[in-house]
Amino acid sequence: MQFGVFSVGDVTPDPTTGRTPSEAERIEAMVAIALKTEEVGLDVFATGEHHNPPFVPSSPTTLLGYIAARTERVILSTATTLITTNDPVKIAEDYAMLQHLADGRVDLMLGRGNTAPVYPWFGYDMRAAIPLTVEHYGLLHRLWREEAVDWEGRFRTPLQGFTATPRPLDGVPPFVWHGSIRSPEVPEIAAAYGDGFFHNNIFWPMRHTTQMVALYRRRFEEHGHGAADQAIVGLGGQVFMRENSQDAVREFRPYFDVAPVYGHGPSLEEFTAQTPLTVGSPQQVIERYAGMRDHVGDYQRQLFLMDHAGLPLRTVLEQLEMLGGEVVPVLRDEMATGRPPHVPDAPTHERLKAERDAAEQDVLRADTAP
Repeated sequence: MQFGVFSVGDVTPDPTTGRTPSEAERIEAMVAIALKTEEVGLDVFATGEHHNPPFVPSSPTTLLGYIAARTERVILSTATTLITTNDPVKIAEDYAMLQHLADGRVDLMLGRGNTAPVYPWFGYDMRAAIPLTVEHYGLLHRLWREEAVDWEGRFRTPLQGFTATPRPLDGVPPFVWHGSIRSPEVPEIAAAYGDGFFHNNIFWPMRHTTQMVALYRRRFEEHGHGAADQAIVGLGGQVFMRENSQDAVREFRPYFDVAPVYGHGPSLEEFTAQTPLTVGSPQQVIERYAGMRDHVGDYQRQLFLMDHAGLPLRTVLEQLEMLGGEVVPVLRDEMATGRPPHVPDAPTHERLKAERDAAEQDVLRADTAP
């Protein structure tokens, strides 16, 4: 199972000091967090994509390409790549290029985004969000798998004999996760293609997450991609830790109270009771997240949001030390216990290439059999 962190790249004042980092400082902090993610033994660093203040990650492939040059092992991903407002041709080429630069350590999470004004900025209508998602991903899927694409759709100009370059590394496209918080159409798309489904799981109660994952698993099986428990599932999460739980609550409360995504709403206690946000000791985090598979079954990827709400970089790096040193090693063992052998591991470039090569060998043997 993979563990890692994702950042939405918000530029938020620190409520305890009143200081707001510059955009340059925030971008540098995201790089530092990615490097720390690898240093402490985590598996994945993912960046969001936003095109409006107060966020800075408008160009995920630029950021991830820079991080790729400074890391050796960590998988580089997104959370989210906007399948609605990005041209699928550009997505195909940008992420194939990143694949080559990162020696295959790349996958991506597609989503619609949650900022309405971004649609007209890129020439689209938010009311067409779902049709855009379906059409754009259908084209992206083909661009990575076909050398010459003839295509015509509703939202962009037609293509005739078009070849996206560079081609995916080793002929293996990056693995795609489809991310969603509330829209059932997204797990439907993921299931139809046999791709992964990532439920952000940071705002809604677990019963909603359970329903969304169950829908995806059921439809994955109905589409003939394997048994329901073989579907590829990822979850988001949020934690803040100190060795003493009371210290964690006291330190995190001012950040929670003014956080752009949930501040000025339910109390910290109410929010932690209703969502996976866990503020307390490392043991409390372990117990909370070890129980996630009771709600969604055995799954493949767990990402944590660690650097939001104005938390200073020093504090985030301390959190990553605790996550990588005290929490994730225990969770790895917990999640491996009782995991059925037929449940797949998280996809990686090497694993996908091996599966492709094995399938080609099976076909070759069948064609040459007497």
